[in-house]
Amino acid sequence: MFNKGNDSNRKGATPAANPIGTNKNMTRNSTPSILSSDLSITGSVKTQGEIQLDGSVEGDIRAKALIIGEKSVIKGEIHAEQITVRGKVIGKLRARQIQLASTAHVEGDIVHSTLAMENGAFFEGQCHHDNDPLGTRKNPQPAQAAAANVKAAPAAANAVPGIKKP
Repeated sequence: MFNKGNDSNRKGATPAANPIGTNKNMTRNSTPSILSSDLSITGSVKTQGEIQLDGSVEGDIRAKALIIGEKSVIKGEIHAEQITVRGKVIGKLRARQIQLASTAHVEGDIVHSTLAMENGAFFEGQCHHDNDPLGTRKNPQPAQAAAANVKAAPAAANAVPGIKKP
């Protein structure tokens, strides 16, 4: 009586589309998540979207894109496609594109494909260029396999007089 118009209750019928959008395969909302200046997070933050961070985080951050506001303080490692730093970061940054604004203060290593630094930006650490800073390459050659392909140099004992080879 109440289910006449509802086809989803029939045997073999496919359920209606989820209007709330909780399907994992749906595309993510393109609006960035904004974490305000009065927010302090202890722990890791992970998203497939964009974050604008104006508060503080003590922990690692993984995002597609991250904008770190002028009054922000982050203590932890950051992995993202794009990172814009206007505040303070203590920890390693890994991204395809990294921009340090004039107000940026970074204490830690940077691994990047593209790096831009404005006059006045503070950076203390090591900077390393990598075509794949996020490690997304398929089948990268492991270091052990690369070392196995290198021929060993002759033993130093052969070059030292008075030492006999067994």
